[in-house]
Amino acid sequence: MLAATFKFISEPGVGVNGLLQVSYLWVGDIGFDRWPKPYPGRKSWKEHSRMRISVIIPVLDEERTIAATVDNVISLSPHELLVVDGGSKDGTRDISERAGATVISGPTGRARQMNRGAQEATGDVLLFLHADTRLPPSALHDVRAALVDPEFVAGRFDVKLDGNRWSLKLVGAMINARSRLTKVATGDQAIFVRKSIFEDTGGFPDIPLMEDIAFSQALKRKGKVACLRARVITSARRWEAEGVWRTVFKMWTIKLLYLAGVSPSRLKQYYADTR
Repeated sequence: MLAATFKFISEPGVGVNGLLQVSYLWVGDIGFDRWPKPYPGRKSWKEHSRMRISVIIPVLDEERTIAATVDNVISLSPHELLVVDGGSKDGTRDISERAGATVISGPTGRARQMNRGAQEATGDVLLFLHADTRLPPSALHDVRAALVDPEFVAGRFDVKLDGNRWSLKLVGAMINARSRLTKVATGDQAIFVRKSIFEDTGGFPDIPLMEDIAFSQALKRKGKVACLRARVITSARRWEAEGVWRTVFKMWTIKLLYLAGVSPSRLKQYYADTR
């Protein structure tokens, strides 16, 4: 490992600065026990440091949360921020535009809205973010570092539910552990993917529920999925409104029924949106 480290630093265009930016991801957050091969030299590292990241947020009547989310993303200076509105009847569109996002219209339905955003995006990487979720300060650097290795086609972040209840912290830990074990992510974990891979998979399936699970399963067939330990912070409003353990039981029941072959359209009847 030590020899590999010195070899990496000695590559043209990398140096100690490049090592510091990616070492904690390669060794800890993604889970490598050695440097990826081939070693990223001048061309590889510079290409990935210029990687353009498009952030896509599907929204529907999210005026209570969208301003903070857009402000959070804008502060990170992504290549572009696209808010895809599915027909909001409140002030979501105006708030998003005033905050600095590019707002486009899309058909109602999270999968359709994210696919619509992907069609308009011009970045090399697509990062899908929920309207009530905030990225960590290092998010875009983390994504670029994770995708230095061409074997990694996509990834997701760990998640933290806002709120101080111990049960919410436990739920977040359970979500992260399950996702790290299965390499399957939910939408509130800020899934990111190379745009070429997104197009190759056909995007999110046109289903009203479980589109994130189905998409994650498709990504696993395309290559490695990075599980970053950096945490996004997402709203605990659903858990607080319906009860923590009741919500956990409900979500696991829906996922198990989906995996057993029950139609997402039928499952959607039992999964009400909470805003």
